[in-house]
Amino acid sequence: MIHTNTLLDAAFRNLTRLFAFAVFSLLAAILVSLVYGSQDSLREFGLAFLWTADWDPVNDRYGALIPIYGTLVTSLLALLIAVPVSFGIALFLTELAPAWLRRPLGTAIEMLAAIPSIIYGMWGLFVFVPLFQRTLQPWLIDVLSWIPGIGFLFEGPPFGIGIFTAGLILAVMIVPFITAVMRDVFELVPPMLKESAYGLGATTWEVSRKVVLPYTRVGAMGGIMLGLGRALGETMAVTFVIGNAYRLSPSLFAPGNSIASALANEFNEASGLQLSALIELGLILFLITTIVLALSKYMLLRLSRHEGART
Repeated sequence: MIHTNTLLDAAFRNLTRLFAFAVFSLLAAILVSLVYGSQDSLREFGLAFLWTADWDPVNDRYGALIPIYGTLVTSLLALLIAVPVSFGIALFLTELAPAWLRRPLGTAIEMLAAIPSIIYGMWGLFVFVPLFQRTLQPWLIDVLSWIPGIGFLFEGPPFGIGIFTAGLILAVMIVPFITAVMRDVFELVPPMLKESAYGLGATTWEVSRKVVLPYTRVGAMGGIMLGLGRALGETMAVTFVIGNAYRLSPSLFAPGNSIASALANEFNEASGLQLSALIELGLILFLITTIVLALSKYMLLRLSRHEGART
């Protein structure tokens, strides 16, 4: 009986090890296939591909600067908008909402994550873009374009579509993911800690800032990184509203492009050097996502180490 249990334990251990290595094998296979498919572009353009703004299929001149810029800026805008909103929702659900409202409101927030991205794109294009073009964007241009230092970000005609619109749609899409993680980690805070703070006269904001956030910041940061990963790779919603223009403009209201939208628009009809350049864009997106996740993991490890030192 003991011998049988030992064999089963060894088999289970090796099986789980196989599953773990299968993940690394899959990532390595994806990386190798991307490098192989983009070798023509890598030979033709080299590292200059990263900072070249040209995208000219007629003359076979390609550069990744505009898609990289669009991907990073839209993702950053999405985080700047979504993180405070998600924090507020999670805080309301865990600290302020009455018991009868928490479950239906939490379910409604989670249902937003189940909506297909193409639906977000259609809603953004047919509902949000016209509204943004007629009202919000002209108002923002009038109010913000004259401010020294940041006014250039809000200049230009009100197209409705553009980098800023894509960032807003991405923010709506990643709010459910960040909110769900933040809510779960906020609920892990021992009630005794919060009740002690309230007993000393702390307000809800002070409890949230000095008790809940310090206790859960590692988990909350993980939720933010999850949202960032979702924003970096989003395709269809961004394709609908970003404008799909290979133009590099400092204005957030100008049309632009992202790596994912460039792949969605051109990959089906591309061939030759253009196809290789598109695959290299996919390789760049893979590396950007890997670097971002690695940095977030390093940040979380540092936070955990400092918490241990203080303890």
